[in-house]
Amino acid sequence: MTGKYSREELLQRLNRLGWRTVDDDQDRPAEGSLRDMATQAHARHTRGQPAGRLQEIATRIEVDLIQLEELWHHLGLPV
Repeated sequence: MTGKYSREELLQRLNRLGWRTVDDDQDRPAEGSLRDMATQAHARHTRGQPAGRLQEIATRIEVDLIQLEELWHHLGLPV
């Protein structure tokens, strides 16, 4: 594992559970599917809050901001 998934690998994992949002202001991170975490991150972003970091629990691989914006675009969420 290179420590980062490609766009295609992330899209294949959208509906898989085992992801969490890591936020410095959060005591307990939210957990669920990558789709759920990306959608929640988008909601925070649209409210002017930091989107947070998405992390796969088992591997601790994180989704960077560019990848997160690509996921939003794929999900039809405005960037």
